[in-house]
Amino acid sequence: MLKESLRMSLSNIKANKMRSFLTILGIIIGVMAIIALITVMESATGEVTAQFENLGTGKVTVQANGTPLRRGLRETDLKRIEALDNVSGISPSLSQNISVVWNGQLLEDVTVKGNGYAYFRKNLNAVEKGRPLVPVDFDQYSRVCLIDSDLAHSLFSGVDPLGQQLLVKGIRFTIVGLLADPDVDDVMSQMQAMGEDGSLMMPYTTYMRLFGVKGVTGLEVYVSDSDRTNDTVEDLEALLDECFNYHDGSYSVINMEGLLDVMDTMMGLMTNLLVGIASIALLVGGIGIMNMMLVSVTERTGEIGLRKALGAKPRSIQVQFLMESVILSLLGGIVGVGLGLFVSKILSNMMDIAFVFSPGAVALGVGFSLAVGVIFGWAPARKASNLNPIDALRSV
Repeated sequence: MLKESLRMSLSNIKANKMRSFLTILGIIIGVMAIIALITVMESATGEVTAQFENLGTGKVTVQANGTPLRRGLRETDLKRIEALDNVSGISPSLSQNISVVWNGQLLEDVTVKGNGYAYFRKNLNAVEKGRPLVPVDFDQYSRVCLIDSDLAHSLFSGVDPLGQQLLVKGIRFTIVGLLADPDVDDVMSQMQAMGEDGSLMMPYTTYMRLFGVKGVTGLEVYVSDSDRTNDTVEDLEALLDECFNYHDGSYSVINMEGLLDVMDTMMGLMTNLLVGIASIALLVGGIGIMNMMLVSVTERTGEIGLRKALGAKPRSIQVQFLMESVILSLLGGIVGVGLGLFVSKILSNMMDIAFVFSPGAVALGVGFSLAVGVIFGWAPARKASNLNPIDALRSV
């Protein structure tokens, strides 16, 4: 009986091709919109998440301006922070723009930075050539530095910079390494490279002695277990409160993991909102299916009456009309899924983001279309099954 009902449903759909196409058009548009929106949003979310990870997940950034009586963090404070549970290392971050000299050539806008050796332990690809800064450089206040490619091109065109000495504030520094160029997507690295003539990095201890800095105002704290970042932030804030005598506004802690959670929540809300708007098209398509099925019941009143007179049960008639509605809706859903993936691929290419196939979006689109077919096909199917055979035959 099911096989016969399926055959009759397909036969009726084929007999009214144009009307069937116009009926499922709303389903196609609705499913296509849902698939395209969810897929593009997930692709964009992945891209934004990658950008945030480049900014520094797995680390906490501290800005400790201090109080009028005490500016920045002292060496003892840094050791206490490094000794905190789940802290794998710290890297003070200091910088300013000054002039440097090599072989009588002066560059006036060079960013001189002081960093900790944990920076190189965290960023394994930070050095393109030569060696990174090592703990002994910090302990002995070594006058060594690394330079980036911009500074290398500006001062050492055609000359290997390794082993060369340049003057920073009248003090000779030996170049021991060449910094790798920051990735185009690494926003933080691009923001840090502020000097027009390039940048130079030295041990933060040497930097503080060279420029007479008493306290560290910028600090990156690297965590061992990212899942425990929030607990580490609480311990860090408690220690900073103690350092600055609980003075309001003396420091700020930026947790990238927390920002990622907020971003994921916002992107999820936006996706749900867009899916809700796109579902309106599915609602319109469902109304179209109901309208077509009601018209079909009216047109086939004689057929229904004849089948009932010959012994067809109301249940079999109801199943046939319901099956016809579900087939129309599923056809629209399948076509909509294909078009949605095609459109989302084009949009991803136009937005220059990676296309991410979402099985959940496909399942949601097909599930929605199936639900629409059942919900909006139920009333016409029920109406057809309840027709009185004598009244149906008399209307012919």
